[in-house]
Amino acid sequence: MLSEKGKYASATENRRFVWAEIVWPLILEINEIEFSLKQYQNKRDEICKQKNISITVPSRGLVSLVLKGILRKENNGYSIHYRLIPYMRLKVKCDYATVIHEVRQK
Repeated sequence: MLSEKGKYASATENRRFVWAEIVWPLILEINEIEFSLKQYQNKRDEICKQKNISITVPSRGLVSLVLKGILRKENNGYSIHYRLIPYMRLKVKCDYATVIHEVRQK
């Protein structure tokens, strides 16, 4: 299914999935702007099991979120872009379109 799409469409789909299903729910769950690789892996495994998908899709999506500047890799963990912190504090849904809009603003 993903192979029928272009590589940019697949990358975007992976990013959207990882953000909506793993990263943002994890951020809201732990109520922190940073999360460890282990926390991410636990959440990823849980979601992959629920949705019956391979862990390769979220793995590519995580790297892609870092490359887009949405997440910052720091030592053995990750943190969200500073412009997303108010969304976390309000505990609101922060969809991928909002994320892209916030991160691209200067």
